[in-house]
Amino acid sequence: MLNGLRVLDLSRILAGPWCTQLLADYGADVLKIEKPGSGDDTRHWGPPFLCGADGDAVAAYFLCCNRGKRSLALDFTTRDGQDILRRLAADADVLVENFLPGTLARYGLNADSLCALNPGLVYCSITGFGQDGPNASRAGYDAMIQAEAGLMSLTGAAGGEPMKVGIAVSDLMCGMYASSAILAALHERTRTGRGSRLDLALFDCQVAWLANQGMNYLVGGEVPSRHGSAHPNIAPYQAFATADGHLMLAVGNDDQFRRFCAAAALPELAGDARFSSNAARVAARDALSDAIGARLAVATTQEWLDRLAAAGVPAGPVNDLAAVFAHSQVHARGLHVEQPHPRWGSVPQIANPLRRDAQPQLAPLPPPALGEHSDTVLAELGFDAAARADLRARGVIGGSTVAES
Repeated sequence: MLNGLRVLDLSRILAGPWCTQLLADYGADVLKIEKPGSGDDTRHWGPPFLCGADGDAVAAYFLCCNRGKRSLALDFTTRDGQDILRRLAADADVLVENFLPGTLARYGLNADSLCALNPGLVYCSITGFGQDGPNASRAGYDAMIQAEAGLMSLTGAAGGEPMKVGIAVSDLMCGMYASSAILAALHERTRTGRGSRLDLALFDCQVAWLANQGMNYLVGGEVPSRHGSAHPNIAPYQAFATADGHLMLAVGNDDQFRRFCAAAALPELAGDARFSSNAARVAARDALSDAIGARLAVATTQEWLDRLAAAGVPAGPVNDLAAVFAHSQVHARGLHVEQPHPRWGSVPQIANPLRRDAQPQLAPLPPPALGEHSDTVLAELGFDAAARADLRARGVIGGSTVAES
């Protein structure tokens, strides 16, 4: 879909790399620019590590968000490194970076400089708090954004401590917003011929997808509280203990509630005025949950799932990740794949969930070793072997000498 599109990825950690991995899965040629010697911080965020035969190790964290990219280890704090990056930017369609505002301006690599060089460039900046405002100079990491932008206040057991979500969702959602914004800017470029300067902030994205909870506050005027696995606007819609585990019950309307009561042999609940509508059930949430919880505890998770499925009541098991990756649907949909790499052997990947015309969308390149493609990229720019060796000797470029994939 994006074949022929060239993307410079100057981002690190998760939000930016997640964005550019999506673009790679859709066919873009993504060139990841990394610091010689250390590379992206997440290469070292482990254990666990995937180890090659020569002892080279890379963290699973890095592998989750850098599929489909070529790696150029380039020191752009040097004049030669800046010149190389400008040459790459002059022929690029998209640049994604996540440095603090003002950092890249010190090297002449900011949006003003590179968009003047290449007016068609879509320059996407991802930061913690955006390019302006009182917090623009602050660094942002997912957990602190989950806290400061309100998500942790909504997450956790009722009456318990606030908790972060178990996945870095603020980073991931910012990366998703960034990828869709880039695609919109590229579409606009087909009409105007000009690129765009995109400003994405983790904080802004997290506030934006407070979604129904944010609107609950803005409309109702009450600060939402934590409900554990329960839904603030729907009941019964939460996890319940069974005789051997837990299941998530997701009753979305009054008809489903009546069918649940019949399947669970709880006719008294269906006839109770306190539970006659969703609004009533939300108001009487505690009494309803107590009654359902006592009933579901008498049979196993699978027994309840079979009964509820037969009645057309939405429910699912609370699986750990071993159960998830053993799930028949994961296998049927090809969500766990393996990609060969000359250094690390077989690299496990979680597939892009999109299918286009019944075909999966997955970049063919595995996550790269640091600087794996440095020589190839510079050769494409016209640097001969002697010039590349000189740049390597002076530390301008670096990285692996693994046979390139």
